[in-house]
Amino acid sequence: MQPEILVMAPSPSPAVMAQFDARFTCHHVWRLPADEHEAFIARVGAGVRGLATTGTIGMDAALAARLPRLEIVAVNGIGVDAVDFSVTRARGIRVTNTPGVLTDDVADLAVALLLAAARRIPALDHYVRGGQWQARVPLQPARTLRGKTAGIYGFGRIGKAVAQRLAGFGMALRYFQPNVVATTDVPRSASLLALAAESDYLVVCAPGGAATRGVIDAAVLAALGPQGTLINVARGSIVDEAALVAALAHSTLGAAGLDVFANEPEVPAALAALPNAVLTPHVGSLTVETRHAMGQLVIDNLLAHFAGAALLTPVP
Repeated sequence: MQPEILVMAPSPSPAVMAQFDARFTCHHVWRLPADEHEAFIARVGAGVRGLATTGTIGMDAALAARLPRLEIVAVNGIGVDAVDFSVTRARGIRVTNTPGVLTDDVADLAVALLLAAARRIPALDHYVRGGQWQARVPLQPARTLRGKTAGIYGFGRIGKAVAQRLAGFGMALRYFQPNVVATTDVPRSASLLALAAESDYLVVCAPGGAATRGVIDAAVLAALGPQGTLINVARGSIVDEAALVAALAHSTLGAAGLDVFANEPEVPAALAALPNAVLTPHVGSLTVETRHAMGQLVIDNLLAHFAGAALLTPVP
């Protein structure tokens, strides 16, 4: 008998979805309307041995309680802050994620958001499409990147990849995270607040979770200042969204480029209305190549587990 897997969301890769159905007995929750999910899980949950989920959906204690035979949670994404580890550790449930394969695409989007915010690309697009260029409406000049400082909060794989890219624009670099990174020449600021004060652009690449919830607060935004720009490709929970909206609205922060939000897919109307905010719908890893690689890693971790082999990317 093939292991039963509860699949919470689809992969955009047809090849990955074909493997799910070929290698496992799959229960695809995502194919049903949201109001039918609970009844569906109640029907199939007793036989489920594996959960294929995402970084956003994760697995809470209530879902785990309905899966008494669960052995492994395979997260399609690097963020695991939505997984209840008090449950997985108590029950000996293994957890995997998909690090590495999405690093470059997320770093690329961080740089794209930084450029779009700094050079005001969305506003200029509207300027051309709306006929303001033909009407010779005066334009405000943008700011160069050369000689500016990019501070990176969270200097793991993605943070380092962002730094590598921004160095090519002639930017100075700094980072902050609680532990010192010994294998880099990039200077470490004394604190997150100091990093913001020392930066023109603050790029958030830190993990989500309780330890980082709301740490980009009003004080950090004020330290970044009226000419500063915040870029977030990590987790919306890291930023105090109300403080961010206020700072952008009152010009105590210059601009923001955001791929993640506190309550996705809901975005505050006040934030969406701001002309100095560039917004994308959590698409850092949304390329054909990367989403296939992520889905394949989920499949490979599940196969390894059920074959009794070492997991490829276990989360401690």
